[in-house]
Amino acid sequence: MQGQPTAEVVAQVKDIPIYRTSIEQGHFPVLDKPEIARGFPDNWMTPRLAAALRSGDAEYVLSTGTNHARMQIIRPPYFLLHSYYRLWSEHPDIAVTWEQGCQRVSLTTVLATEHVARVNARKRGGQPDPLPGLADRRLDSRTVYVNLTLDPARWQRADVIRMLDEIEETRRTHPEGHYHLDCSSYHLAHLVLKTRQWGLWEEFPHPASIVHAYEYTPGNVRRFLHEHFTCPIIDLFGSTELGYLYYSDRQGRYHPYLDQMSVELHPVAPGSQLFGLIVSSVRNPYMPLIRYRSGDCVRTADGSPDPSRITRFCGREKELLTPGASAGSAEPIAQGDLDQCISASAPGVFLHQLQVLDDRSAKLRFTTFDGLALDAPQADALATAVGELIGRRCQIAHGNHLPIGTSGKYAWLAKD
Repeated sequence: MQGQPTAEVVAQVKDIPIYRTSIEQGHFPVLDKPEIARGFPDNWMTPRLAAALRSGDAEYVLSTGTNHARMQIIRPPYFLLHSYYRLWSEHPDIAVTWEQGCQRVSLTTVLATEHVARVNARKRGGQPDPLPGLADRRLDSRTVYVNLTLDPARWQRADVIRMLDEIEETRRTHPEGHYHLDCSSYHLAHLVLKTRQWGLWEEFPHPASIVHAYEYTPGNVRRFLHEHFTCPIIDLFGSTELGYLYYSDRQGRYHPYLDQMSVELHPVAPGSQLFGLIVSSVRNPYMPLIRYRSGDCVRTADGSPDPSRITRFCGREKELLTPGASAGSAEPIAQGDLDQCISASAPGVFLHQLQVLDDRSAKLRFTTFDGLALDAPQADALATAVGELIGRRCQIAHGNHLPIGTSGKYAWLAKD
């Protein structure tokens, strides 16, 4: 199904209004998000979909967003969760914790916790408690959510003790005391730092496996987590509308997980070795996406557009940075490119955000794992490396806090 869809796929989408012109012309163009939204939901409606919406076999949801607009989609209930569970159950490094019946503790955005609490309250015919108890934060028999704060940097000692107690309570349900930790890598790093700060690290129940799957994980954060946990730490790449497409192994190598899918890589600019992801998927039977531009960027091992050679997921196309006046290349700069530069220059940097001031200057704001400023040689090296990458004179500014977005995720780029 590389490029144009196969006859089998065309047969599966032939009744969907948005694809009628493509079928008549014998060519499917790249499908962008504005086209999906134009005329929604009528441009997707079929008798089968209408029946599924009436029966509850399909539902309306919004895609997640950090710095980009959220998109309304239609999918089966728990579509992304089922994709996660299937991948967990088949992953060569962590399938054992699925097979053992390990509970999944989810440490991620407060928005995810609040969503679960709302769903459970609706089942009872009421409203969620402002501080829902652990039972109200249980998604299903396998998964429970523990974060109740928007900004993990603002967790107080009582918040951390509560979460550790809830993790321990969950861990004890397993005969061998194992559990699976699902997390935003930033949230887990914050929890590790807080427990060390307050002398609680020895109280942290260590998981049998870890998955981070909610947002881009910087190299320094990945390294920090590997220094503190000996179990497999796996990255999953996917989206609300597609499910999961790739997974890493415990060595950090990515592998495709493309059941009922195919992927094309298109350069984000002529001659670029940074590629945008074009996905064809019939995994969601109610809203199959054919040649859909996901908005994600990747790099490959050899710079070729070979989806099997992806080595890094680099962030969002909408957040690409145009090089400044002093750049030696016109290659667009992705989140992953800046991250790789910082990781190589300053391993102690934890959070960072680049503020673009104009075509010639920028400021990199950052925190560190130990809370200390970089020494002068390392600070100079970081400013020089980032400045050369982005083609702008770069000032660096160490601080003790970077605000999190209303989505519960961090923005790497701020443009004035």
